[in-house]
Amino acid sequence: MSSSAVQVQESGAAALAAAPLSIIAHKFGGSSVADAARYRHVAGLLRARDEAVQASVVSAMKGVTDALIGLAHSAADGRDWRTPWEALRGRHLDTAADLLQADAAPVQDWLRAQFDELAELLHALSVLGTPTREALERVQGLGEVYSARLLSAHLAALGEDVAMLDAREVLVVNHGDLGVAVDWPASEERLARWRERHPAPRIIITGFVARDGANRITTLGRNGSDYSGAIFAALFQAQELHIWTDVDGVLSADPRLVPDAVPLAALSYHEACELAYFGAKVVHPQTMTPAISRGLPILIRNSFRPEHPGTRIAAAGDEAGPVKGLTLSPGLALLNLEGAGMIGVPGTAERVFAALRDARVSVVMISQGSSEHSICCVVREAEAEIGRRAVQAAFARELANAQVQNVQLIRDISVLAAVGDGMAGTPGVAARLFGSLARAQVNIRAIAQGASERNISVAVASADADKALRAAHAGFWLSAQTISVGLIGPGKVGGALLDQLHAAQARLKREANLDLRLRAVAARGQMWLDERGDTAGWQARLQASAEATDLDRFTAHLQSAHLPHTVIIDCSASDRVAERYAGWLAAGIHVITPNKQAGAGPLERYRAIRQAAAASGARFRYEATVGAGLPVVGTLRDLLDTGDELSAVEGIFSGTLAWLFNRYDGSAAFSALVREAHGLGYTEPDPRDDLSGTDVARKLVILAREAGRELSLADVRVESLVPESLRAAAPEEFMQRLGELDTAFAARHAAAAASGKVLRYVAQLDRDGRASVGLVELGREHAFAHLRETDNIVQFSTRRYCNNPLVVQGPGAGPEVTAAGVFADLLRVAATLGARI
Repeated sequence: MSSSAVQVQESGAAALAAAPLSIIAHKFGGSSVADAARYRHVAGLLRARDEAVQASVVSAMKGVTDALIGLAHSAADGRDWRTPWEALRGRHLDTAADLLQADAAPVQDWLRAQFDELAELLHALSVLGTPTREALERVQGLGEVYSARLLSAHLAALGEDVAMLDAREVLVVNHGDLGVAVDWPASEERLARWRERHPAPRIIITGFVARDGANRITTLGRNGSDYSGAIFAALFQAQELHIWTDVDGVLSADPRLVPDAVPLAALSYHEACELAYFGAKVVHPQTMTPAISRGLPILIRNSFRPEHPGTRIAAAGDEAGPVKGLTLSPGLALLNLEGAGMIGVPGTAERVFAALRDARVSVVMISQGSSEHSICCVVREAEAEIGRRAVQAAFARELANAQVQNVQLIRDISVLAAVGDGMAGTPGVAARLFGSLARAQVNIRAIAQGASERNISVAVASADADKALRAAHAGFWLSAQTISVGLIGPGKVGGALLDQLHAAQARLKREANLDLRLRAVAARGQMWLDERGDTAGWQARLQASAEATDLDRFTAHLQSAHLPHTVIIDCSASDRVAERYAGWLAAGIHVITPNKQAGAGPLERYRAIRQAAAASGARFRYEATVGAGLPVVGTLRDLLDTGDELSAVEGIFSGTLAWLFNRYDGSAAFSALVREAHGLGYTEPDPRDDLSGTDVARKLVILAREAGRELSLADVRVESLVPESLRAAAPEEFMQRLGELDTAFAARHAAAAASGKVLRYVAQLDRDGRASVGLVELGREHAFAHLRETDNIVQFSTRRYCNNPLVVQGPGAGPEVTAAGVFADLLRVAATLGARI
């Protein structure tokens, strides 16, 4: 930096410290001045502010700069430029008429003269056949000149003391390798002379345009209007720069990809630069250069919501964090140089980057392992092939000698960057980022973190990029942890679960940072798919749906929104649905179910399900398969995980059968109790599903497998309570002939009572692995003899609990209870994904 520039910065900083808080610079983007109504709004916003000096930089009306560039190229290419020129001229004249009304004539005459000059220039370009750089810069900066004239004229018509400053009269810049550099002494001198002639307290300034050292008209490049705002804030020695746009400040992520992105209250200059580099909608780093050297705060405000405080960018941010924001840079490729001959050889990295520099290929990110076996860098995809050829040429000899094995190019890469000053010195930030991506099944191709620790960047496949951003955003609690939920089988249990989910949805989002989105429900014959994830009115929507159930489409829809996590809840009793579990888990979809077909089905399928879950990291939760809402599986899992050993299991696993034999005392016929239980909804639609004992046997198999026993349903000795003569009857016929059960049960009850015992339907797994379920006689002192209503009870005999078994007891039947058990599994999965539960 030159000594004169240092002196200018020092004198500017001293003046800034001494000046009162009364000089404020503003910059308005194209969306803020899109039409006459927006100009009026901006004028009202400025007039409402009590500022001694107000320096306001304006952009061209929205879309005008691109239209002007299009005119220049159309003229140079020999295409019709007059039609779009007339449309652009008409837009400005109409805006002037609407904005200024009775005072419009002078400005309209001025605009006509300006557009006539533009037409002459375009005609010259059509003759030359190519747009010179000077002509193009002259043309593309005219929109700001028109815009500044419109706003200043409107303020003057309102009686304000206002002056319009054409930046081409004051601002002097030079173009170099690092971009546009301001000639501060020359610009300050010109501004001082201009202010002597124009002492008005309100100044409307053209953004984007300037002159170079040879006094030629030039521009500051794209995002140049923001840069103009910072430059004139420095020249006017403003205390703050307010950049007015169409968002509530800087957001924690792109709201198009993360709808729950939140505005950030404050950022440091360093944080803003890091976010801006990777494409976040933040101030361009060049814009912050004048602000950083002077300690000038920049406020990003929403001109559509001026009451919102926006984001303050200054030397120091705030304590929020450790990660302030995440940003995604798409359209990249990974270039990887790999070879054993590179290990320990000085200058290898220098040769790689020199080759890319000479090929004019910009490097976005660099990563090298400590082994030095490979160097990889991320480049723009449009330059990727050029970069690969350049590196291949630079290492042609090593490639020929097999010292370097490969120059690999991987396309369709995006870089996700996590940024925050609070990351420095905070353990576990990288772990949280990588853990969030792992749980979302996102593979990381390359990693980079600087010594400042305020940025961790990861390269991922572009197909996973949106999901990665959402997962990381939720992982740092910048938004709710969002889960795409699909339910199969909206019967009694499924319906009760959906009602419970609807009742808890808002509370979970508010208190646990958990957003459970019900995006699909599938019944036996039809299904509905939803984008919003709203549980309200699910029954009516399912009934109104004409879409036939297709579990392939059901699954694809759940994953189509690129939400970070997907859960399928199977509340059916279908073996065909259970067949899909392994595939879902392998794809990273979490599966929760009260369906016993998977846990007690074919052993090979069970092994495949567990292997798929272990390989992918997806969760398979099935607590409700054994004890409805009781923590039976979880208790056994805790015992085993802490080193205990299971000796035997004994229990009453059927709420239906528990109720029947708790009530059966011989005073009423057994068939009457079955009909009563059926009417209360305690039994399956066909009571034989309960009376057969198969359901109880399945639960015993599930517990045995949980304990590591390779038990199958065929290995369980099952006593069915359904007589052979009634097993093949139709359901209606079975209910009509229920009385045929009474004699046999009366005899068994009488025999048990004569011995002072009671009948209970019990499942048993003994120390030798023998498994049985059936009706047994128990003494009245037995724990199983005193159950209430539909209670289930399980006794675990283990190495620790050998003399006094561990008992789990409670209600084990009913849709509400079972649904609550499934819901609890869902919340456990959510907790492993980062929800605050």
